[in-house]
Amino acid sequence: MANDGPVEHGYPHLETVRAAITALYRRLSYDTIHTFSSSVAPADVAFCDTDDLHLGAQRVARELVRHYRLPDARLIVGFREMGHAANVELEAGPEYFVELNDRFRTHRRDIGAALAHEVTHVYLHRLGLSFPGTRDNEILTDTTATYLGTGWLLLDAFRQDGVSSQKLGYLTPEEFGYVLAKRSLVFGEDPSVWFTSAQAYTAYAEGMALARRDERQPPLTAAGWAGRRRYARDRRHAQDHRPSPVPAAGRPDVPYSFMPDGHGPLRVSFPCPTCQQRIRVPVRGRVRARCGLCRTVLECDT
Repeated sequence: MANDGPVEHGYPHLETVRAAITALYRRLSYDTIHTFSSSVAPADVAFCDTDDLHLGAQRVARELVRHYRLPDARLIVGFREMGHAANVELEAGPEYFVELNDRFRTHRRDIGAALAHEVTHVYLHRLGLSFPGTRDNEILTDTTATYLGTGWLLLDAFRQDGVSSQKLGYLTPEEFGYVLAKRSLVFGEDPSVWFTSAQAYTAYAEGMALARRDERQPPLTAAGWAGRRRYARDRRHAQDHRPSPVPAAGRPDVPYSFMPDGHGPLRVSFPCPTCQQRIRVPVRGRVRARCGLCRTVLECDT
């Protein structure tokens, strides 16, 4: 929890975020992902200053448990002084003890955001889905919360002015915005109408711009002139150096790579703009590809 301290910006965890989206599709499947087409509603997790602290926290926790369809999970919420925003004990269940930072006694509107992260920990624990290392596992948790409809609360808890700042979660504001944008492009949902933080809206707009760029990378037909020209140059280089595998040009802005397929046609590999799984198609002009993981149909010009 960044509390009146520096807030990291940009996309330092982008590779892990994209890997988390892929892992989520692989573990849950397309059909299960689409049961989360509606985010948790603001009214269901609202917390007023007049609400009883403990009863209100329990109510919000139950709503988040319901969102994740964990009917037998019971969260017991308490408060104590600590450095982190919250903590959950991941035992066998069905009871899970969640501790929230004492700060939330007086910042009650962000209790839903803190609980969203912790309930997602419980959800992933029950799925048996995790990444090695604390840092990557926390990024997986934030990405899952955001993609499955509760993480917009974490972005909305980001507030900053000339004298103070607050940010919850391990993703940067722009990374939260990117995952929210990915979700929005799949489900047609606009979370920005729920934001109470002006900074959250800005981060979401920046994340959407990056998500849109994912959909305009060669060999997709939506790629711009500069991308198509770069792709044609790299394709010629790959064809001239067959049968050796050709890497993705060694540049972070080049997501595709070329590879020989025995004595058959050259193939190009690139990430699906929806789930980030690698897709391979033959280099032979116009091709329509369908991602086997997220079922996105992609128009390509290889």
